[in-house]
Amino acid sequence: MNDHPLYSCDDHLDIGNVPRDLWSSRVPEKYQSIAPHVVERNGMHLWMAGGQPIGVSGRYDERLTALGRRPELADEDGLRPSNPKLRLEDMESDGIHASIVYGAGALTGFPIDDPEAKAAVLRAWNEWAAEEFNSFAPDRLSALPFLPAGTIDLAVEEFERCMRLGHRGAVIDPFEIDIADPAWDRLWAAVSEAGVPLSFHIGKGTKLNPASVRERAPFSSVVPLQMDEPLASMIFFGALERYPTLQLVLAESGIGWLPYFVSRMDDQFEKHCVPYGDECIQTRPSEQWARQIYATFEEEPLGPTLIPLLGADHFMWACDYPHPDSTWPNSRHAIEESLSGLGDEAVRKVTADTCQRLYRLP
Repeated sequence: MNDHPLYSCDDHLDIGNVPRDLWSSRVPEKYQSIAPHVVERNGMHLWMAGGQPIGVSGRYDERLTALGRRPELADEDGLRPSNPKLRLEDMESDGIHASIVYGAGALTGFPIDDPEAKAAVLRAWNEWAAEEFNSFAPDRLSALPFLPAGTIDLAVEEFERCMRLGHRGAVIDPFEIDIADPAWDRLWAAVSEAGVPLSFHIGKGTKLNPASVRERAPFSSVVPLQMDEPLASMIFFGALERYPTLQLVLAESGIGWLPYFVSRMDDQFEKHCVPYGDECIQTRPSEQWARQIYATFEEEPLGPTLIPLLGADHFMWACDYPHPDSTWPNSRHAIEESLSGLGDEAVRKVTADTCQRLYRLP
């Protein structure tokens, strides 16, 4: 059923996996003290940013990674996922041809208040991703750039620079921007004109703390649903209507809540938009979904029932390597188990074709 090459549309490079000199070798001297950097405490290498600890550098807790599932690939320093040669080996062992990668800060961001300093931090990541990671296999590895959300000027400037660097898309934190503000039309226009997808990744919108053992399970349970407000805002404040070629990806949102939510938005459109004419959007939310919106998922037993409700062309499977939720290194088996009732053509769309087309991959 799924013997074709797989395209994983949402994998990761977490802070613990990235090279320890990634920012210290690229961020201007004046920002070095608040940019991510590694300190050693009690024999442990710890990432700091903005004066706060943001994670451990290197191998830490086997329960927080999928790498321990292959003892023969034991990685003593925990940095294997950021080594493009070794990462490709892991992809090939799982039948994955290409990978869209969300980098350090995708889930919780960086606690840096100065917009210029944070922009410098994100620029450093974007350069490293393009020049040292993606360049190793540009048709197979695509670590996405992060756009600064401090000001629209910084965001557009960095987006345009990222396009010159050869990136295939971009990510911005929807919880750090005012989607209702028409000033952000400049970014929507730039992304639309470039013809690449813009991603919102889960990670915020809840008071639960993913770093807490007690709170990790409830956090993981509810965080995909927090994309409801950014999605509704992009639709009802008109960004997707004004820029009908803008492609939006809800990264790691899952499937289950979306058919209900799109249906509810249609209902609210009829009740609260249609009576007010041109004061509101004119395009039904379900039409905007069908034209412009994609969502990523990993394993969803209800997938064969739910995916057809909004269309197989709008969902993209993800391995989620190297997270503990990952299907690696048994992705084909996981796909067979969760999607076997969907049909071969639809399975190929959600596990390969749509990701390949959207990100213009070979």
